[in-house]
Amino acid sequence: MSGERREVRATLEFFQDLDRQLRGERGPSGEPSTNDFQTFELLEIVERFATGFDDLAELIPGRRDYRVLISTGVLVHAYSVVGQLGRDVAVELDSLEIDVGHDWT
Repeated sequence: MSGERREVRATLEFFQDLDRQLRGERGPSGEPSTNDFQTFELLEIVERFATGFDDLAELIPGRRDYRVLISTGVLVHAYSVVGQLGRDVAVELDSLEIDVGHDWT
């Protein structure tokens, strides 16, 4: 599907993972909020899955319908996102793990 753009949807589980790992509001020491993550990190995540799904690493060897993106972030140290290709050829972002290894002070 090189050169084509896939539709990307974030699942409820993805947003639950986000809410579990970041606060709803920016922390007192500058920790990013869920809104900050959605503004600065999520757009890049969606773009990578939309334009380069087939180039991402297979989460499970031999299962071309599951891909994982591991990257550094703008606001967070790093993150990993699992995306699954649906029957309608859209990508669903299923899970999110964030490494907030920064010292925010």
